[in-house]
Amino acid sequence: MAQIISTINLKGGVGKSTTTVALAEIAAGELGKRVLVIDLDPQTNATTMLIGEDRWKLLNAKEHTLARLFADALIEPSARKFDLAKTLQKNVSNVRDVKNVDLLPSSLDLIDVQDQLGSMSSGKFHSDVPTDILRRAVWKIMDEYDLVLLDCPPNLGIITLNGLKISEGYIIPTIPDVLSTYGIPQIITRVKAFSDNIGQAITPLGIVISKYRSQSTLHQNTLRSLKKDPKLPPVFETIVPEANKLAESAEFLPINTLKQKYGAGAQGNFETYLSLTQQVLGAMEHA
Repeated sequence: MAQIISTINLKGGVGKSTTTVALAEIAAGELGKRVLVIDLDPQTNATTMLIGEDRWKLLNAKEHTLARLFADALIEPSARKFDLAKTLQKNVSNVRDVKNVDLLPSSLDLIDVQDQLGSMSSGKFHSDVPTDILRRAVWKIMDEYDLVLLDCPPNLGIITLNGLKISEGYIIPTIPDVLSTYGIPQIITRVKAFSDNIGQAITPLGIVISKYRSQSTLHQNTLRSLKKDPKLPPVFETIVPEANKLAESAEFLPINTLKQKYGAGAQGNFETYLSLTQQVLGAMEHA
């Protein structure tokens, strides 16, 4: 049975998608896992990192993205068009050594679809029907994977709740500054309430520190505060520093190895992400 983990933060630009893709590629390429990335974020960053913008545009034009799945929930069953087989993209990494990463791509159209799905909700939390859209569509293929990673939108709306509904745990990537960490307590509270509401454990596995600047007093102080706060999940020991190689790794270009993509040695983040991946999977096993 697959381990299913969501990545969440209420603020964009904190390294959420980069973390998701790195965990997926390292888990597949270095740890031998069969991995599925489910991109629920309308910004499509994880999607374009894994298949490139040109391929994504073709899929989007044919409506072979998750926007079609959620849009189908708004129409009669006889008119629905979502095709899982055509939407699921196999072996998507741009790293030649990585063979076992599959992708369910996102679309900018999810922004409008999420707004429309909001009208289907009732009460403080959404009813089982709108939060069950993703589970009903993908549960049949989950046994084909060892690890499923969901890149959630920077909010706690209906699309994110769909991701959480199938997740056993979640991580919170963040830059250690005031704006990026401000919403973390709200995430913990809201996910706990949703978890209790559906009667299903969704464990906060930990906080991933990204884009860390060791010379920044603000980053040092914020990191210290996060570690000391008893109301928050633990901060993962491995910290991802700010690095030029990370910006390069977000570009979709053919690359031979993961060490080339993320950079090896003191100036790179390959070893950092390998260690982080092992820690995240370990936290999931002990959750």
